[in-house]
Amino acid sequence: MKRNPVIPFAMIAVIGILTMFIISWVGIGQNEAIQNEGENGEEQQEEGASSDPEEVFQNSCAACHGSDLSGGNGPSLETIGSKYSAEEIEEIIINGKGAMPPGQAQGEEATLVAEWLAEKQ
Repeated sequence: MKRNPVIPFAMIAVIGILTMFIISWVGIGQNEAIQNEGENGEEQQEEGASSDPEEVFQNSCAACHGSDLSGGNGPSLETIGSKYSAEEIEEIIINGKGAMPPGQAQGEEATLVAEWLAEKQ
C-alpha cells in the first residue's frame, strides 16, 4: 500500500498556519498592553515631540545616515552645515530630496534637527 506524498506537506502547511495565528494572537495582546502602558506611563510628551535634536535624529534619520552622521544608505551629514543653511536642511527634512522620502520629521522636530545639522561644518 502506497502513502500519499502530499500528506506531509499538508501537515506542515497546517502547522505553519496555526503557528501564525497563535503568534498574531499573542502580538495583539502585547500591542494592547503597550497602549495601556503608554496611557498610564510616567513621562509623556505632547504627541511624542522631543526637544533633543540628537534623539530625533537617532529615531528618524540614523538608520540611513548613520548614528555618527558618517552615512550609510544615505549620504554623510558630517559637514552638511557647510553646504546647506538650516532653512534648506529643514526643507529637505520635510519635503525629501532624491531618494530621501518626505516627512521624516515635522514641525518643531524638523526645525530642531535642521538647526543642529546646520552647525555641522
